[in-house]
Amino acid sequence: MAMKYTEIVLENFRNPRNIGKIKNADAKATEGNIRCGDMMTIYLKIKDNIIKDAKFESYGCAASIATASILTTIIKGKTVEQAEKLTWRDIIKKLGGLPPLKFHCSNLAIETLHSAIKKWKEKNKIKF
Repeated sequence: MAMKYTEIVLENFRNPRNIGKIKNADAKATEGNIRCGDMMTIYLKIKDNIIKDAKFESYGCAASIATASILTTIIKGKTVEQAEKLTWRDIIKKLGGLPPLKFHCSNLAIETLHSAIKKWKEKNKIKF
């Protein structure tokens, strides 16, 4: 069974934005999906509560790479609070859709982002 991906998904898979590590990142989190085996790490550089830079590393399928790519693009320049409000549905919408079998990829990206933000808040003693 072939997956039907939008051009936006394919573009973000073939030419992922923000791939790699951030040295001395202010926040970093790695999450995985046991069911499919995908793994994702998100790195954040935050200054004055603004996400100045975001990068990712991903081990996974086209949808996993595309969701991480679009997520890191979306959150740059946003406040931490704005980034926290993003949902997996927002990612799917920005990608122009995903096959329902791949919705978990957008959820993994959001979970990894939220985990990185939580670690940053804990490190900086910011109340939730």
